[in-house]
Amino acid sequence: MVKSKYKRVVIKLSGEALAGELGYGYESKILESIARQVKEIAEIGVEIAVVVGGGNIWRGVSGSSRGMDRATADYMGMLATVMNALALQDAMEREGIATRVLTAIEMRQVAEPYIRRRAIRHLEKGRVVIFAAGTGNPYFSTDTTAALRAAEIEAELILMAKKVDGVYDSDPKKNSQAKRFTELTYIDVLNKGLGVMDSTATSLCMDNHIPLIIFSILEEGNIKKVILGEKIGTIVGRENNERSCT
Repeated sequence: MVKSKYKRVVIKLSGEALAGELGYGYESKILESIARQVKEIAEIGVEIAVVVGGGNIWRGVSGSSRGMDRATADYMGMLATVMNALALQDAMEREGIATRVLTAIEMRQVAEPYIRRRAIRHLEKGRVVIFAAGTGNPYFSTDTTAALRAAEIEAELILMAKKVDGVYDSDPKKNSQAKRFTELTYIDVLNKGLGVMDSTATSLCMDNHIPLIIFSILEEGNIKKVILGEKIGTIVGRENNERSCT
């Protein structure tokens, strides 16, 4: 039997990844691919929590930059993450995965309120838990939500599933010579401003010794590769390993 390197993980999905090539909303093949990949690792006994962003629908910072009250814009972004969570839940349940959406803003008609012990109990029962509505507070990103929830549920790893295949020293879309890092420390991320996570989220991970792996969600099978310990993407951790590029 295939054995996972990890028992409990948090998968952080960017809203933009759900949009795929469309750039807005949902690309059904992306949702279906994520659902299949989650099912693969659930079947080998991994306990899975998901935190999803809302950038494919609304970005609070973008609304604020156009003159909207920042708190209002952020609450709208939280509602966008609930929509994404429900879309993911639907895709996963069509794959036969038992799923629960827990939201930091109460809306009992569509999701359960977030309660730490309830979330852990769902995970122990083999259900995939999707955390929605961020932390429930404005001014905090869904990256911070991922770091906070990972610490609360004692996850061993955060998988940062993005549209790019790792962390680069410059934008690979603009610079064909950009180099991809294979390993970084939290301090590297903070000092170099690499954009892996915001500084609050990175500091939370560093303080709670939660490693990150940044990889592309667009290549099916990557989630399982990470879980089985294959070296793909970029790993961020505390150790002062030699930072290497590819």
